[in-house]
Amino acid sequence: MNRVQANLLLLVISLIWGSAFVAQSQGMADVGPMLFTGVRFLIGSAVVAPLAWMEWRALGRQGRPLVGGDFGKILGLGLLMLVGAAMQQIGIISTSVTNAGFLTALYVPLVPLLSWLVLRQLPHWSVWPGALACLIGAFLLSGAHELHIGAGDLWVIGSAIPWAVHVLMVGRVADRMAAPFLVASGQFFVCGLIALLWAFAMEPVSLTGLQAAAWPILYTGVLSVGVAFTAQVVAQRYAQASDAAIILSAETLFAALFGYLLMGDRLSPAGLFGCGLILLSMLGVQLI
Repeated sequence: MNRVQANLLLLVISLIWGSAFVAQSQGMADVGPMLFTGVRFLIGSAVVAPLAWMEWRALGRQGRPLVGGDFGKILGLGLLMLVGAAMQQIGIISTSVTNAGFLTALYVPLVPLLSWLVLRQLPHWSVWPGALACLIGAFLLSGAHELHIGAGDLWVIGSAIPWAVHVLMVGRVADRMAAPFLVASGQFFVCGLIALLWAFAMEPVSLTGLQAAAWPILYTGVLSVGVAFTAQVVAQRYAQASDAAIILSAETLFAALFGYLLMGDRLSPAGLFGCGLILLSMLGVQLI
């Protein structure tokens, strides 16, 4: 897979994630945030498990079995995913889908900043204006005049930090282990299991609630987690983390598109300008 193909795959991933915001919001009507998170990530792990098992056997035949440090890296990625997903899901309870979509995009400028501070890797100069244009575009797209920071918004803002670290590290871990499906399924399992245990300890859990939220859970579990997050692990083996963050931020744009098609939402002139800025930032990381 070359860089262009990886970036195109990241664009498809952002489309799936953009459509999932509505499902995540709808699911909260019937189940708690940790129960929703736990079940959907365990479903995602099960979707990828057959590929992970084949990869495990292939590594054994090649004399490259996973060692303790590899499992530690998968555990770390799963914990980052758990914290990010949990904070985002808790925030969605008391904020709008629009606000959540914008505030999640705060991880975009954090990725090149962390790459510079933590990994001592200075991104290409075009990443900085691209990340800024992307963030401003997401802000305009969300309807800036309606954005009021409340408790739910603060939870989503906090989730941007673990998401940024996850985007920064997931491609490096998968590439060094040469096992993207094992990394994907393993991190989903860690995230889902801990979230489910948390739900049983802290939230009301009922079969009726799970049945009522079945479609949002299945949609986000199979597509958003099983397909999109796994594809992210694969694509980021061949894409720069900073570029990936900018392209993945198109989920905000796709969230607005699905709102227009499915919920009758309409964009203001500022929102349309925001879409243009996001598209411009994505083109910038491709062409410069």
